[in-house]
Amino acid sequence: MGLRGQVRTRDGWALPHAVVTMTDTTGAQVLRAAAGEDGSVRADVPLAPGPYTVIVTALGYAPVASTALVTASGRAEVGTVVLARQNGTELPAPGVWSLDPAHSSVGAVAQHLGISSVRGRFKEFGGRIEIVESGGSYAGSRVDAVIAAASIDTGNTLRDKHLRSPDFLDVERFPEITYRSTALTPAGPDRWTVHGELALHGVVREVGLDLGYLGAGPDPWGGRRAAFRATAELRREDFAMNYNQVVQAGVAMIGTTLRVELEVQAVRGESVPGAES
Repeated sequence: MGLRGQVRTRDGWALPHAVVTMTDTTGAQVLRAAAGEDGSVRADVPLAPGPYTVIVTALGYAPVASTALVTASGRAEVGTVVLARQNGTELPAPGVWSLDPAHSSVGAVAQHLGISSVRGRFKEFGGRIEIVESGGSYAGSRVDAVIAAASIDTGNTLRDKHLRSPDFLDVERFPEITYRSTALTPAGPDRWTVHGELALHGVVREVGLDLGYLGAGPDPWGGRRAAFRATAELRREDFAMNYNQVVQAGVAMIGTTLRVELEVQAVRGESVPGAES
């Protein structure tokens, strides 16, 4: 007897501590229960046969109401209740999404002299995201991106020239930096790990991106946009960029690791309307 069910996010994650409330046809509350750590709801409360209203709520998610029928055994099975995040923060719709360079940034941060950071960005890049949904799984989704290596900009002309040289990016020999995903796995609500191959400085390495989905909404040109934030950490030596200069006390002028920071807007479709704005 009682109530049985599951509460999940749209991407399949359990929603612990979601609250399930049942009311009878008069509107009187007859049951209130919280979901467990695995999202399951179980309440052994005697229920009279008949129809009831089930309301499921969770902080940060839009509430859902449905009708449940209690059988002669006194049990109601509500199955899996799926809650969507408020403010439109749901997974992007399946299809092709084109990266909008005018409203995105591709940056990198390196440590300088062991005490501060130098930030740079690439000014020319493009990419394509294909969202594929099958049976509630998005594992078949793909990301492809191309960056013009010579477009590096750190705000210092001499430093940028050095970064374009054979000591670092060697842009004459390797004009493009490419990333192609090979798999996508969930890492938490609205978080994913993108597994893929990064081709940089003539070397191809597997690199994972920690991806956060920020939501989607309409744009002024009648399209729809999705926003993402992603980070990764690279070791320069993994890509045959071993140049360094040691200053006093053995401190390296440039850190051995780079932190990659991506802020991405993508437009649904094969092109980006209004990209010049």
